[in-house]
Amino acid sequence: MRVIAGQYRSRPLRPLRGIEIRPTLDRLRETLFNVLCAGNPEALSGSVWLDLYAGTGAVGIEALSRGAGMVHFVESLGEAADLITANLKSLGITRGFQLVKTTAAKAVRQLDASGAAVDFVFLDPPYQMRDEYAKTLGALAGSKLVSASSLVIAEHEKRFDPGEEFGGLVRSRKLVQGDAALSFYRRPAS
Repeated sequence: MRVIAGQYRSRPLRPLRGIEIRPTLDRLRETLFNVLCAGNPEALSGSVWLDLYAGTGAVGIEALSRGAGMVHFVESLGEAADLITANLKSLGITRGFQLVKTTAAKAVRQLDASGAAVDFVFLDPPYQMRDEYAKTLGALAGSKLVSASSLVIAEHEKRFDPGEEFGGLVRSRKLVQGDAALSFYRRPAS
């Protein structure tokens, strides 16, 4: 596992062995960021991210490497939160992030109450926790964190469909790669 591009390109990230963490594969992460940047390497400059079920922190770290201004890493598992801290430290990243050690639902409520706003949300719950998709996407749809210009991306098994619509979030695209898929959600323009 490594950082794909940007300031920390090709630098390794440590995985966590022995627990239920399935990091987003390098190839899928590369595809995700190619879609988001669409040939413009500055597309993520200064953006604000919410990395839910952050695991190893690979997606949020990739965003920081490519110029994101802030990443809120959310991870409830203590060992995984420690791994995110270790991966950030190994890359020398000391600012531009917040590590929130709680559940995704609580983090969404806390950040919403603080008045935060995000440009991108990435959520990747453990695949066997299928109920988390509806719960988290529903919470995001009901929050002020996500605006009409925000993009919410859910990674899931290609055999599982998290749904087309959650309150004010509507799927605009689905991308399948191998056994995984990415569903992209937006608020419809009013």
